[in-house]
Amino acid sequence: MIVIEREVAVAATPERVFDYLADFRSTEEWDPGTVRTVLLQGDGGIGTTYRNTSRFAGRETELIYEVVEFIRPDRIVLRGENRTVVAHDTMSFRVEAHITRIIYHAEFQLKGLARLAEPFFRKPFDRLGEEAEQGLRDALGKLAA
Repeated sequence: MIVIEREVAVAATPERVFDYLADFRSTEEWDPGTVRTVLLQGDGGIGTTYRNTSRFAGRETELIYEVVEFIRPDRIVLRGENRTVVAHDTMSFRVEAHITRIIYHAEFQLKGLARLAEPFFRKPFDRLGEEAEQGLRDALGKLAA
């Protein structure tokens, strides 16, 4: 399993940050790997599904994500899957003084033959995590304005 965890702090209200990230279509703005994210069904809460198209390691891939946990204002958990990977994305929120901290924890479990290539995917996933962290900082910084 490949795990990426990043923390971002922003001087925006927790409600604003939570609402922004709860709409997974926002990945188009902050996740550099995302090509597009389409809402398939739901209102953002548990059971909502999205089709996320991403570019990773030079290839385009689609995952269907479902919101499996939605606890306002503390946590959002999504599960994504396609034929080669199962992803669990957890966004946790903490408030300290006037700062909202977001901990983004992503787990990627490769399936089938892709599991054999897991060691080769670690660096690209780490790079993806770094780029997503910067994208989150930039996008969430605009919420503070």
